[in-house]
Amino acid sequence: MAFAYDDQNIFAKILRGEIPNNTVLETEYSLAFRDIQPQTPEHVLVIPKGPYATFDHFALEASDVEIVDFTRTVGKIAEMLGVQPATGAGGFRLISNAGEDAIQEVPHMHVHLVAGRPLGRILQPA
Repeated sequence: MAFAYDDQNIFAKILRGEIPNNTVLETEYSLAFRDIQPQTPEHVLVIPKGPYATFDHFALEASDVEIVDFTRTVGKIAEMLGVQPATGAGGFRLISNAGEDAIQEVPHMHVHLVAGRPLGRILQPA
C-alpha cells in the first residue's frame, strides 16, 4: 500500500527546526515534546523522525531500528514523567489517531502520551 506524506506538515517543520518545540527527549530516530494545548497535566507527543503519515504506515515501512527506538522512547518518557503503573504510579494512555475517521489533525505519525489525572473511558458506548 502506498502512503502519502506531506513534508509541509507542522511536525515535519518542527523536525527541520523551522518551528520551535518544548523538547522532552530526542534520540537519533524519535522526538518527544510537550503538546502546546495539553489536555492533561502531562501531555507529550512522540514522533518518529522519518516521513511516516500514520501508525500503520510506520509499522509497515519503518526499519526495525526506528521501531525499537520509538518504542523505547515512549517507555523512557513514561519513566521520566513518573507515570509507570509498574512502579505504583497512576498510569498513562497512548493515543494515535490515524486518518480522517479518527480525526488525525497532523499527517505525521505520532502518539500522545497523556497522564497526570484519571482519564475515564477512552470511548463511550454508541
